[in-house]
Amino acid sequence: MQKFFHKLTLIFTEPAIRNRVLFVLGALVVFRMLATIPIPGVDQTVLEQFFNNNQFLGLLNIFSGGGLANLSIVMLGVGPFITASIIMQLMTVMSPKLKSLHTEEGEAGRAKFTQYSRMLTLPLAVLQGFGFLSLLQSQGVITGLTTFDFAVNVILIVAGSVLLMWIGELVTEYGIGNGVSILIFAGIVATLPSTISQLVFSYAPSQLPLYIGFGLVALAIIYSVIIMTEAERPVPITYAKQSRGGATYGGSSSYLPLRLNQAGVIPIIFALSIMLLPQMVLNILMPFDLPWVPGANEAVTAFLANQFLYGSIYFVLVFLFTFFYTAVTFDPDAISKNLQRNGAFIPGLRPGAHTSEYLGSLITRLTLVGAGFLGLIAVLPIGMQLATGIAALAIGGTAILIVVSVVLDLIRRLDAQVSLREY
Repeated sequence: MQKFFHKLTLIFTEPAIRNRVLFVLGALVVFRMLATIPIPGVDQTVLEQFFNNNQFLGLLNIFSGGGLANLSIVMLGVGPFITASIIMQLMTVMSPKLKSLHTEEGEAGRAKFTQYSRMLTLPLAVLQGFGFLSLLQSQGVITGLTTFDFAVNVILIVAGSVLLMWIGELVTEYGIGNGVSILIFAGIVATLPSTISQLVFSYAPSQLPLYIGFGLVALAIIYSVIIMTEAERPVPITYAKQSRGGATYGGSSSYLPLRLNQAGVIPIIFALSIMLLPQMVLNILMPFDLPWVPGANEAVTAFLANQFLYGSIYFVLVFLFTFFYTAVTFDPDAISKNLQRNGAFIPGLRPGAHTSEYLGSLITRLTLVGAGFLGLIAVLPIGMQLATGIAALAIGGTAILIVVSVVLDLIRRLDAQVSLREY
């Protein structure tokens, strides 16, 4: 306990760490101020009803950092940038040049890769902004807008998304932790007071066992998320002895950590993007008066309203994308070659193809568990609503996963900064 308070004191007394923490807090204040500025023409009553009847948009509001709930100028949040980053990473599978840029050309290559993601963010933000505003206008949430006003709103929310992307990158560079994740984390935490107030005002003495059960389930979920986020499978590695100039080097042992959840929350984000795509495309096509668009739009809306069907498809997509994203980011052949190049091997396995095959089989088994866990976390809010019938008791499993991941990452980074100053 004494060591904990010593580190906590060092965070606020060491100027370098204190300035980084204060920069993060300042960026969050600016973000929350922007999230309170609504775009013109919003009917708040219709907006609230629309969100209460649409669980899908409630989940999407998580990744906007909470700006979508009141249609602020940052309603898109960092969603376009996240989507652009995912697309760029998937493009590395089809383009050896992009893969080399991302993995083999060092810091300069990664900076160029990130620049491409920024450039892709702009057209994606325009498409998403136009699709969202078309959807909200068709539902009567936004009223009384001329074509010029509509275009101005699109420009406003696109500019807000680009501004948040820039703020997130500043936080990553001058603050502590990943800026994009911290912005999403701030949006989730900002919704806690309203959620707690809903639970308090809807409380009835007869529902006390339900509330107690809800609290126990919430604690169990937080504990399981921490365990699954930190879980890893260590693969032992031995470095062969080498003789140079009469001296012997190597012969040490280490391990290769394979995380149980290699993909993080990326599969959930990608599954949400895919499920949103049909409705977004249909809303973009709505002004063209195509005869089949209204019927298709009604079918998609009915699908999203069917919680059981929507939850099942959502689970399957998250499960499949976890495997897909892990296959994209984890290359057993490349790891095997790097181990062989550095004179390292896994005890009991030959370097090369045997090592690659072993790592591929191991990561498949680990991903099977991680994919099932992510799928359950993703559909958890839907399951809680179906089980209790109380919307306010819907546990945001995805939100909990993001919050726990960001908090653990911040603790690790702060501890690293403090340890660096101590030594």
